[in-house]
Amino acid sequence: MNKLSHTNSEGKARMVDVGGKPDQKRKATATGFIRMQKETAELVKQNRMKKGDVLTVAEIAGVQAAKETSRLIPLCHPLPLTKVEVKTTVTNEGVRVHTEALCTGKTGVEMEALTAASVALLTVYDMCKAVDRNMIIESVKLTGKTKTGL
Repeated sequence: MNKLSHTNSEGKARMVDVGGKPDQKRKATATGFIRMQKETAELVKQNRMKKGDVLTVAEIAGVQAAKETSRLIPLCHPLPLTKVEVKTTVTNEGVRVHTEALCTGKTGVEMEALTAASVALLTVYDMCKAVDRNMIIESVKLTGKTKTGL
């Protein structure tokens, strides 16, 4: 097993020093799903939720969240994001979220992509909870990450 990078020799949490690493183009993608009643999904699809346009608000919330990742997760580096995209898709069972985060920097954007997906799903939950208290957020996961030289 690899050694944890966010702990020092005494096992204490630390921010990793990435200062000596070269800048690279970095990309990460993530997905997640919120399971809901079929009737709730239909209301979302038809844009008939009382709080408004669930999908657009969730997508914007995901972008905002990606930009705030280093403020939310203590050991994450602030990154100069060049793109964050959040896409939502309604199915009969719920809403799927796909995210993509890009930057040019010394460390990856996995946490930004995952944070975007998580907050987008939480936003869907918030906007739909009045009609469906049984929603389940599930399967939030990193689906890809790449880095290439400049």
